[in-house]
Amino acid sequence: MQLKSLEDTQNFSKKISKIIEAGDIIFLYGEIGVGKTTFVRFFINYLENKKGIKNSDVLSPTFNIVYDYDVGKIKIQHYDLYRLKNYKDISQLGMFETSKNHIKIVEWPELIVTKPNDRIDIIFEYSKIENSRKVKITGFGKWKDYRFNEL
Repeated sequence: MQLKSLEDTQNFSKKISKIIEAGDIIFLYGEIGVGKTTFVRFFINYLENKKGIKNSDVLSPTFNIVYDYDVGKIKIQHYDLYRLKNYKDISQLGMFETSKNHIKIVEWPELIVTKPNDRIDIIFEYSKIENSRKVKITGFGKWKDYRFNEL
């Protein structure tokens, strides 16, 4: 999939937000500045708009590790694991202990040793076309057979 503009990224995040439910997990991969946090901002703001909630300033949680957003009855936890150096640091976060009414979005999940079975991996890559990004989506567990290419 090719995202050629911010509007494409916004539309992509909106489509993903329409299929995601409480308990779901999204892993975001890609280099610094490729658009992971921008995707998350559009994702959260779309769900807030849908619920009539004032839009949050969605920032990268690089220094805080996690930001929480209450969107109606669902809490979105946005993690950025970039600064963490090993799996022990990650395991102390208790990321996957409470997930029933949470949506978890994780940037830089490479250090997670035991990845959850039910998750969506989204890989953002720079494209040769200026301001454009290539996106690859893979589903695992309950998402394994989902047709993301039809979004």
